[in-house]
Amino acid sequence: MKTAIKEIKTIDDYINQFPDEIKSKLEMIRKAIKKAAPKATEVISYGMPAFKQNKVLVYFAAGKNHIGFYPTPKPILVFSKELADYKTSKGAIQFPLDKKIPIALVSKITKFRVKEDWELLLKQKAGKKKN
Repeated sequence: MKTAIKEIKTIDDYINQFPDEIKSKLEMIRKAIKKAAPKATEVISYGMPAFKQNKVLVYFAAGKNHIGFYPTPKPILVFSKELADYKTSKGAIQFPLDKKIPIALVSKITKFRVKEDWELLLKQKAGKKKN
């Protein structure tokens, strides 16, 4: 007999499904993102917690041995030196569960994404005025 899996509708739903040690790391990341992007809205997108302003700024999620932070590709390049100690791919960063989460870096990357998102919105508005 299968057990019903609770549908994840909020970031609280997502975080509360994990053991306390992982919950606390997810909450730390959530708090840092909220502080860095106070106007952003919490959403679940692709089954993961995300913060959205005009577009999604960042996603985060728990993996088997890490917390994934997904800020899109550009911040991975811009902050490559600061991310040298972490496994990264085109748009993802892995923070190992057995190490401290670099909250200041999460905040810095989120602020970068807020600025990037705002600049994109301004470009889109400028483009519409020309038409």
